[in-house]
Amino acid sequence: MSTKIKSPKDSFTIMNELVLPNDTNTLNNLMGGRLLHWMDIAAAISAQKHCNRIVVTASVDNVSFKQPIKLGDVITIEAKVTRAFNTSVEVRLDVWAENIPSGSRAKSNEAYYTFVAVDQSGRTIPVPELSPGTDEEKELFAGALRRRQLRLILGGKMKPNDAKELKALFFPE
Repeated sequence: MSTKIKSPKDSFTIMNELVLPNDTNTLNNLMGGRLLHWMDIAAAISAQKHCNRIVVTASVDNVSFKQPIKLGDVITIEAKVTRAFNTSVEVRLDVWAENIPSGSRAKSNEAYYTFVAVDQSGRTIPVPELSPGTDEEKELFAGALRRRQLRLILGGKMKPNDAKELKALFFPE
């Protein structure tokens, strides 16, 4: 495996989908599960670009729907790796809904997905490091450690007292 250090832009992925009748509920709004499916695909592509390996979804952070997405809207999902750990990467997603006839475009969702890189036998393998460049990338990179600690606590894999960076948000020294 290459030990090349990668930039978030190396994993940047844009995916577009048209909301069709089969994607909607009885109110002609996009079904949440369909959007999560599309987000998982876009995030996996981004993670694979970073890792140059097969990746599997490890976790999905809280996803809130800011507004309904309507039948006929075009969905744009932007994904990029925000941080690489030993064998996993965190991917940030931003979802935009656009009504082309009216020209309106609004942010619908944002979320973080975590993926683990695996070899052909399904064993975890190391991933390349990530070097953030812009101020926004550096902020997302720093916050990723706290988000990871929260995921590990919620998943029962870390004790709250061991989450030093997360605790520092609530109990500054």
